[in-house]
Amino acid sequence: MRRPIGVNTWVWTSPLTDATAPDLLRHVAATGFDAVELPLESPGDLDPAVLRPVLEETGLIPCLVGAMAPGRDLVSVEGHEVRSTQDYLRACVDLAHAVGAAAVCGPFYAATGRVWRMTPAEREAAYAELREHLLPVLEHAAQAGVAIGIEPLNRYETSLLNTVDQALEALGPLLGTHPVGLALDTYHLGIEERSSSDAVRRAAGHVVHVQVCGNDRGAPGGDQTDWPALLAALDDAAYDGPLVIESFTADNASIATAASIWRPLAPTQDDLARDGLAFLRTLTGGPA
Repeated sequence: MRRPIGVNTWVWTSPLTDATAPDLLRHVAATGFDAVELPLESPGDLDPAVLRPVLEETGLIPCLVGAMAPGRDLVSVEGHEVRSTQDYLRACVDLAHAVGAAAVCGPFYAATGRVWRMTPAEREAAYAELREHLLPVLEHAAQAGVAIGIEPLNRYETSLLNTVDQALEALGPLLGTHPVGLALDTYHLGIEERSSSDAVRRAAGHVVHVQVCGNDRGAPGGDQTDWPALLAALDDAAYDGPLVIESFTADNASIATAASIWRPLAPTQDDLARDGLAFLRTLTGGPA
């Protein structure tokens, strides 16, 4: 299956703003990508009036992701923090709707890097609390015609949702009745799942978005991932959306620290993007 291939602008910069977005989106399109993943780190960083003309000019498919910075939490925090997080997620939904993105994706449950121990009963209660606090966001998303993709993260970045099975359990009562599903990232799958391909198949019918990178967070291809098996599993799971390269620049101190990027993952960030794109094209039936 020929799939659209995209890239997250975090490969080059953070945060993405109105000042940097137009030229960077043109660069993404000139490199040969079909889609671009737009991170909204803070409401107000990106204006649809700035983004829409460039998206139309380049023909890039927009995808939107959020960032769960410290203080953004939906579970085990005070009510004012929950409300501010819900407001942030609604702002993400509004931007997605305004630029024509089908979904907003991210680890929308707790701040990235926040970990704590839970008994089985405490975990069950946290899942119920997540559903309760996610529901107003999903109602807003339904009105906007936007889906929410919840991303499991590895054990070092969260202790709440690490696996596909945990995400399916936590979201279970909402699946099929609300605009919510899973956003899968091959980096986290490779750490937490016994078989990434089997995990993808268990998520069949609920995969909203897919991010890809090498097992070292660099370009996909030439790494330990069994890419043909993973693509076959995505076919079996009936996912036909973009494959988006998510990696990060080491030149921005805050994002490098948050993503644990302690060394360059390619000679240049352009090399990372081009090499990943060329490899993914060979997998999906397009020209390398």
